[in-house]
Amino acid sequence: MWGKWIDCRVRPSARGAFAAGQRRWSAIADQPGLVGQLGGWSRSGDRALLLALWADEDAYTRFMRERHDAVATEAAQQGSWDSIQVTSGPVVQTAGALPDALRHATLLRAADCLLHPGRAEHFLTVQRELWFPGMAAAGGLLAGTVTRLATDRYLVTTLWASPEAHAAYTTDALPALRARADLPADVATLTGHAVPLEPTWRVRWTESR
Repeated sequence: MWGKWIDCRVRPSARGAFAAGQRRWSAIADQPGLVGQLGGWSRSGDRALLLALWADEDAYTRFMRERHDAVATEAAQQGSWDSIQVTSGPVVQTAGALPDALRHATLLRAADCLLHPGRAEHFLTVQRELWFPGMAAAGGLLAGTVTRLATDRYLVTTLWASPEAHAAYTTDALPALRARADLPADVATLTGHAVPLEPTWRVRWTESR
């Protein structure tokens, strides 16, 4: 699987235009290899954050080469942002049932982690053996992925049934998990986002539309 993370700083006066354009990305629902795409606004409201998942790098590369520019032109979002950062890479871990999560999740939690050199193996072990089981035990976690964006940069994304479930997890389970994980040993910097998902931005692959 291949993951893509999009971070747009949207001009306040252009939020409506950006959102209207984002809805036009439903045109890619018939694209072979698309697993799903979803996103929403940051808590501050000035950033649109989107996660796209593809079956593999070849499917993503083919879409970018053959179709992306035409869909982007039709979406007409180019003038709505001050800056955009797009990164992608292989999904190296998954947890839960992604198809159901892409359909039912209402909140995306993303943690953009820059690791200390040489800590990737331990970081991934902790994700697999501590974080994902701990979040699942707390209730409300639907699925999660870990995407390698660079040699020492990983994006951890989790999809939640509701903001309330994620809030309960952060209160009841997160402190103990954080202490056990010893984050400072692995992670040099972490940028986190809790993103309420916009239903009309959700795109899931469908063979016939």
